[in-house]
Amino acid sequence: MIRDDIKAAQIAAMKAGDKESRNAISLIQSAIKNRDIEARAPQSREGKAPDDDDVLVVEVLQKLVKQRRESIDMYVRGGRQELADAESREVSVIERFLPQQMSEVETKTAIEAIKAELGATGMKDMGRVMAELKARHASTLDMSKASAAVKAALA
Repeated sequence: MIRDDIKAAQIAAMKAGDKESRNAISLIQSAIKNRDIEARAPQSREGKAPDDDDVLVVEVLQKLVKQRRESIDMYVRGGRQELADAESREVSVIERFLPQQMSEVETKTAIEAIKAELGATGMKDMGRVMAELKARHASTLDMSKASAAVKAALA
């Protein structure tokens, strides 16, 4: 489980005295714990927790990476390269725990297979294709990039 890998990495970072990794992993654990709490709340916006714990953890990790990349972009535009570099280092720590992402070719192949299976022909079918794509490949696919690929395939 990814959760166990994160915990082991936290211990290893502590033993090695790697303060930067330890801090990034602590942020990861905190975000996962917050997501666990949200999933248990009866009025949860996020809905119930997925049956597979790794799916939940991957969702959290992908969200953290997305936030960091947005911050990097803002720091670079604001001329704060040192802060952008710090965020980049955090991204590299977070990405160590993400499963290997699908390549562009694999993504296009998956989209075409789902499109054919659902009989999708135009943009009106985008929601159905995206839902099926997320159900099958959420942990190995950046859904924001997939959205653009689905639009291109259905256009």
